[in-house]
Amino acid sequence: MGQDVEGTYYGDYLQLEKLLDTQHPKSKEVGDEAHDETLFIIVHQVYEMWFKQIIHEMSSVLDIFSAPQIPEKNIALATARLERCIKIQSLLLDQLPVMETMSPMDFLEFRDLLVPASGFQSVQFREIEVRMGLRTNNRKAVDREYFLGRLNNKDKEHILNVEKEESLLDLVNKWLERLPFTQKENFNFWDEYEKVISTMLKRDEDIINNNLATLTPKAKEGQLANLEATRRTFASLFDEDEYKKLLDQGKRYLSRKATLNALFILLYRDEPILQLPYRFLTCLMDIDENFTTWRYRHALMAHRMLGTKIGTGGSSGHHYLKMAAENNRVYVDLFDLSTFLISRK
Repeated sequence: MGQDVEGTYYGDYLQLEKLLDTQHPKSKEVGDEAHDETLFIIVHQVYEMWFKQIIHEMSSVLDIFSAPQIPEKNIALATARLERCIKIQSLLLDQLPVMETMSPMDFLEFRDLLVPASGFQSVQFREIEVRMGLRTNNRKAVDREYFLGRLNNKDKEHILNVEKEESLLDLVNKWLERLPFTQKENFNFWDEYEKVISTMLKRDEDIINNNLATLTPKAKEGQLANLEATRRTFASLFDEDEYKKLLDQGKRYLSRKATLNALFILLYRDEPILQLPYRFLTCLMDIDENFTTWRYRHALMAHRMLGTKIGTGGSSGHHYLKMAAENNRVYVDLFDLSTFLISRK
């Protein structure tokens, strides 16, 4: 005899009864409910759901890049998952105008009830930052102890455990170091590249020195000083000791070998074998740029809502958020590679 099989029911599958019963305004607990507090709760809950998905995607990418050898198809898979993270980030940005439909006066109706809760305590976002490569001791605008002190013991321990694992920045560095294209038994690409740079800079110097008709002595001096600065910047690529100084000073995060190989990918991105690596590096920069944009937009929103008041978590409010946006980027070394690009000719 056949059995009746009960199919999956939409609300049960999504656990909607549980999910939709997680909005409990603090203002309602103490008296009259502030209408906009529900919006505030839902927007932040949605952020946390998307953070969970980003962690899910990023964990997969970390697994792929943890392998000693990465097949091309796996780089394609990692790139597709980072592209999904980028799409999610666009939704994170689009939620800010929804939040801004709440006026500063509306926010004041319940803001004091949130103290000392803070975005500092979004442990999922903190995990995303750490997994990208922003460790707590590398943060700027807030010291490590203050930052970790905003978390309860359970969340603090979780973040510290995540920090013990290799970040995506660490794994990408190792992957870039393994790329074999630039040095062969009888050929070193970087020797040829250095010769081209030397010729290019010498040509620029001759143009400045010979341009007596339009340059004043002061203007000429300034342009020569800028040229010398450019020469030193390029020299940091070729001189291992100079590059190590930048690493020690925290001005570089990728190794010199990794940086050179990343530059090679950008220079020859049109070659079929380098198109996927180029897309992957571009995704890393897109994710970094989008989170920087999101932090900055968040800072503007905080300024609009709070003026110069301190944040509910005790930070300097919008000033801290603005500093965090400017200083806590992860893949700056990849952005800096444009400095060393030269024209195809």
